[in-house]
Amino acid sequence: MRRMAFLALAAIFPLVSLPALGQDAKAEIQKKLNATIVLTKTTADSTDIVTPGSVLDLHKDGLIMYSIDDKVAPTFTYKDGKLSMGFGAMMSVDMQLGAIQSGLNHVNVPQRRFVSGEKCWAIQSRVQDDGVILEFYSDPFDNVRYIGQVKFPFPKKTIPSPDEVMKAIEEVVTAEPMQDAAPATPAPSEPAPSTPAPIQQIAPPPPPADGPPAGPKTIALGQTKDMVVAILGQPTKAAVLGKKEIYYYPDMKVIFLNGKVSDIQ
Repeated sequence: MRRMAFLALAAIFPLVSLPALGQDAKAEIQKKLNATIVLTKTTADSTDIVTPGSVLDLHKDGLIMYSIDDKVAPTFTYKDGKLSMGFGAMMSVDMQLGAIQSGLNHVNVPQRRFVSGEKCWAIQSRVQDDGVILEFYSDPFDNVRYIGQVKFPFPKKTIPSPDEVMKAIEEVVTAEPMQDAAPATPAPSEPAPSTPAPIQQIAPPPPPADGPPAGPKTIALGQTKDMVVAILGQPTKAAVLGKKEIYYYPDMKVIFLNGKVSDIQ
């Protein structure tokens, strides 16, 4: 009788495996992440930005990132309000660095310590069984970019809600609102005449004398955004990073600092 009752209940309430529930929960967290933080796309060798995503404001001290030249991102863990690298993560990164260059380790690899108030980009987000990992990418410092990642661990045998995960992430970084390039200002329209003027037949002017071809359009350091737009036209895309603003053109990037050209790439 008990067996028959169990079979009857199973028919009414089908069993759902815990792994399936876990997959659904992780998918919801990934969806929330994608909606909050727009990932930045880099070149194939990760040396430059192709499509800028969300600018992230850092709220914690002590995040260490390694030079992009070594292709190894150190993993820090955020727990109890602090960022730290565990012994296992340190051993793993030493093995990876040693495989690249003999004697290279977490002590002597080119690195930079980031502090609260600085900014970076996110180039990858992963939801794993035991936590979320965000990989970060920096602006160039003395022509060197840096990468690193932070793990936000889940409580043991528990997958928290997407809101709980985002609350922990926002204690470390928050995404600034995305800003698109300003549209070109249309020229003021002129009223059409009430009566069209008669068309007069005019002889075509003589062809102009051959002259030297027009030189390339050039800009210089210190010029304002209006001066750059007047020379090069509106950018195809623009990104704001704190006091910096980047105008993207088909063959160059123009970086402004406090409204004036500070770098041309």
